[in-house]
Amino acid sequence: MTATARAALRREVLEANLRIPATGLATLTWGNVSGVDREAGVFVIKPSGVPYERLTEDDLVVVALDDGRVVEGELRPSTDTETHRCLYRAFGSIGGVTHTHSAHAVAFAQARRAIPVLGTTHADTFDGPVPVTEVLTPEQCARDYEFHTGQVVVDLLDGDEARAEAVPGALVAHHGPFTWGATATASLEHAVVLEAVAEMALHTLTLGRVEPPQHLLDRHYTRKHGPGAYYGNPAPGAA
Repeated sequence: MTATARAALRREVLEANLRIPATGLATLTWGNVSGVDREAGVFVIKPSGVPYERLTEDDLVVVALDDGRVVEGELRPSTDTETHRCLYRAFGSIGGVTHTHSAHAVAFAQARRAIPVLGTTHADTFDGPVPVTEVLTPEQCARDYEFHTGQVVVDLLDGDEARAEAVPGALVAHHGPFTWGATATASLEHAVVLEAVAEMALHTLTLGRVEPPQHLLDRHYTRKHGPGAYYGNPAPGAA
């Protein structure tokens, strides 16, 4: 990645982090976004505990993918850095990771319940329920906790790249959601969608669950994803 591309990545990561409070996904500093430069073997992430209103590009921290060392930045990286690193190393298609404590998604995580597919809004982005991990063991919490937080997500998906692309998010039991995507921006947008469908699911479940037909869900997913997708328009200037 060129210096220009690296600068663009830093701007993207900053803007994605600033969208966390703007979209209502965080209280205080409870959330972070990262973006990866695989050619350079590093990722850019929010520093730990810095309020969004004070966050600048210069505050962002660059971390090595191979061993987690800080290679650029004066501040300590997010405490969730090792979780992000674990996900990047497990799934090569991931270009960005977002973690929040958005209220409705956390409610499902705390209840250890997957977010069910109850309608087409969910199916537009997630090709199936948003799953929930196993509970971390005392040993996993005592040592390398943040790494093991990522590992339970990897284990949940059986390290399956295609599954991670089809359902770009998971709930860590009793903790909260992690989402990912091809870019930092995409991972943040998946976090926005995940919170929205979690809220819709909670309202729907209070009224009485009705299973939607699978063919309808499949149609909504495939019109946005895969070789037959036709939703939206190409970016200006694209062929």
